[in-house]
Amino acid sequence: MTTQTTTQTPDPRKESLIEYPSKFPIKVMGDDVEGFVHAVTTVAERFDPTFDASTIELRNSKGGKYLGVTITINATSREQLDNIYRALTSHPMVKVVL
Repeated sequence: MTTQTTTQTPDPRKESLIEYPSKFPIKVMGDDVEGFVHAVTTVAERFDPTFDASTIELRNSKGGKYLGVTITINATSREQLDNIYRALTSHPMVKVVL
């Protein structure tokens, strides 16, 4: 008697700790220079057409050299989050993305 085993492809939605769609904050840090907030906003809008710029939170570093920008996007998939993280981390004005 032979037994067949079937392998199921794991459902990536079940492996994620994030439920989609959901509001997802992303903190982006860079030098506090003109155009930095606009650059971050442009990336957010590219991956989330419903992005609301009025939800942006800004925080200056203690010494004032750096600026933390928190954007909250409407996360719809793991792929979307991966793409926005890639775009932000590869942007020349961005130092860190959390």
